[in-house]
Amino acid sequence: MDEPAVPTPTPTPAPAPPAASETFVVPQAPAEGLAPTAGGGGGSIGKKFLTVIIILVALVGLFVGGKFILGRVAGAKEVTIAYWGLWENDATVASVIADFESTHPKIKVTYAKQSPRQYRERLQNAINRGEGPDVFRFHNTWVPMLRNELSQAPETIITASEFSSAFYPTATADLVGGQSIYGMPVMIDGLGLYYNEDLFAAAGVSAPTTWEELLAIVPKLTVRSENTILTSAIALGTTGNVEHFSDIVALMMMQNGAKLSVPTGTQAEETLVFYRKFANPSDPVYTWNDTLDNSIYAFASGKVAMILAPSWRAFDIKQINPQLRFRVTSVPQLPGNTVTWASYWVEGVSNKSKYQEQAWEFVKYVTSREAVTRLYTEAAKTRLFGEPYALVELGSTLSEDPYVGAYIKQATTAKSFPLASRTFDNGLNDKLSKYLEDAVNAVGTGTAPTQALTTAADGFRQVLSSYGLTTAAPTTAP
Repeated sequence: MDEPAVPTPTPTPAPAPPAASETFVVPQAPAEGLAPTAGGGGGSIGKKFLTVIIILVALVGLFVGGKFILGRVAGAKEVTIAYWGLWENDATVASVIADFESTHPKIKVTYAKQSPRQYRERLQNAINRGEGPDVFRFHNTWVPMLRNELSQAPETIITASEFSSAFYPTATADLVGGQSIYGMPVMIDGLGLYYNEDLFAAAGVSAPTTWEELLAIVPKLTVRSENTILTSAIALGTTGNVEHFSDIVALMMMQNGAKLSVPTGTQAEETLVFYRKFANPSDPVYTWNDTLDNSIYAFASGKVAMILAPSWRAFDIKQINPQLRFRVTSVPQLPGNTVTWASYWVEGVSNKSKYQEQAWEFVKYVTSREAVTRLYTEAAKTRLFGEPYALVELGSTLSEDPYVGAYIKQATTAKSFPLASRTFDNGLNDKLSKYLEDAVNAVGTGTAPTQALTTAADGFRQVLSSYGLTTAAPTTAP
């Protein structure tokens, strides 16, 4: 995964399943001209009618038998399905595809890694032209945008009950509507708390588990020279230089009980004020401002002790500074309401595919225990780790990992919402994030939180409505 970056919060509005297909029944016309005539002619007509019935039965038998034979012949024909990915190189997926093809000799898979830029638009346009892939990667929050392109998994592949048992609750909330399954996750991710081990040791502090503990260590980790911040405790409070700020603020709002679909009211206002504390020069926990480097670079350079970021950011940090000693732990919580963040990628099937049955067979395999462990192993050959497992049964194998363990431990309480950063969707996530960004910045320039969030809520309403999500907008109540 180069930059899943893209990865990519309350449960995504579970898409309303497409309307059930109508079944048209052709009405039978009343039989005419078959009544026996007077004078005993009915016997002759009856025999002719019986002969006609026998012939019709024979024809139907030939037709059904022919379809069965043709079906068997067609089933024996080799087909090729196209698979669009985003983060894995050809070499990483090659062995998984080879294993699938060895057990499905009549199905060939061609893999093409796509650029994340304008990917969502290119994907939809290609599908609607009849030139798109059969199987493709998409973000968990994209279901409302891809509703007209996504095929639903057949029950022969997986049922809603089986899905809920296999994957974490957020996947069911995001990808299952009623009994309809719109995709299967190949990984799980969200936000973790990165901390610099050397800076923590020098300050004599340990990783915080609550926001109260985090506030207490901020002064101990912050180093200032008059008005200049030399070392920041944590990158929070701004938007332009805090990577994943929309995920962070959305998580904080969910933890505080705010309703993200309508981000107004006391809980939302408190959250906005709390986030801004860290960049407010008059606040005791002032530790960050707009003049500092991008949060990822600042952390890699040892200029900030903590950041909140997804798992794949570890690759960027290690590339910038291979010698940096850091760990990743669970995000801080408020008392009595444990909520973590989910932003992850999913495998889906085009409803325009000519080979939907074969495509779903491949999706079933590529998200299986055997395939995801193989993908993890192959990816780990060239980077720190592979994709954190989406399968519940594999959680224990990674739960103590210094990089991805936190994301696995948080998966059971993770929720999502279309405020995920770096999905490059030019749609739900990017549009809602822009309204949230404006609200944070407005408060920073003196606008009252109530006013800033009222404006944001109006924007949210317009965006959600444009995707048919107004009435289906989720609540964040535990």
